[in-house]
Amino acid sequence: MLTNKTILVTGGTGSFGNTFVPMTLKRYDPQKIIIYSRDEMKQWNMAKKFKGDPRVRFFIGDVRDKDRLYRALNGVDFVVHAAATKIVPTAEYNPFECIKTNVNGAMNLIDACIDSGVKRLVALSTDKASAPINLYGATKLCSDKVFIAGNAYTGGNTKFAVVRYGNVMGSRGSVIPFFMETAKSGKLTITDKRMTRFMISLEQGVELVWHAFDDMEGGEIYVKKIPSMNICDIATAVDANAEQVEIGIRPGEKLHEQMIGVEDALYTYEYPEHFKILPQICTWGSTDIMIKNGKRVPEGFSYTSDNNSEWMTIAQLQQWIDQNKDKIGSI
Repeated sequence: MLTNKTILVTGGTGSFGNTFVPMTLKRYDPQKIIIYSRDEMKQWNMAKKFKGDPRVRFFIGDVRDKDRLYRALNGVDFVVHAAATKIVPTAEYNPFECIKTNVNGAMNLIDACIDSGVKRLVALSTDKASAPINLYGATKLCSDKVFIAGNAYTGGNTKFAVVRYGNVMGSRGSVIPFFMETAKSGKLTITDKRMTRFMISLEQGVELVWHAFDDMEGGEIYVKKIPSMNICDIATAVDANAEQVEIGIRPGEKLHEQMIGVEDALYTYEYPEHFKILPQICTWGSTDIMIKNGKRVPEGFSYTSDNNSEWMTIAQLQQWIDQNKDKIGSI
């Protein structure tokens, strides 16, 4: 699918892009991967990793700037949309800016992709977009809806789909590097000891995007089947000797993560390694083609981190931490 093709990654200097690029170069040997982002220093640092590889290009730009997107998308076959304002408190204190990037930016990208003849786009979403309780989640829900509806405007020439996953293990700003840093004090702060979180590696996130590109008909939301962990077990895996201090849940934070709500159950199908949510309102093609060999989930089904059938053990997380110490928190 991606072999000898040109791929553009918005927000490509982030954790996802730093994993997607080397994995995709190795597996598919694309003609070109273009990193589109607005932070020149992050691009400078990332470019050092791929010095001498003519397949990796860098393009300064913002998804808010439609004219710049048109220029960047010239000759592009596939797009991964990873650019977003993601920090929950930042979004709450800067709501207009969050909306400009997460919603208006998505709208700009859809128009530019259609007009530029892009074949397929996969947008990265989050568990926070399912029944959102904070602005970040609300803007990502809007973004998801906009990308799904974008398929109605393309005549099938450009296809849009979404992938949704939860806590990315070891990424910048996530709980594992936070615990590893604060464990030096001998104490780990736990917001609520009942809290659970989904656990996914960046590599699994990349593989889900690859699958979406290969499988999509346009309008699907792909949800990876991944294990859950209790927050206290995560803390124990990082440092079993550190004291765990409960401080109370933070504003805008959920006790458990949700990736599929009961309202989505009527439109959700199960596969061996993932779920697929089909469009609820807009239709522009045969749902049978989208469903393929999927099995519809039961009425009332939901996929949350506390009702999960798969759980990661402390030993499994400790093993993952030992194997990935050098890159935890660095990408």
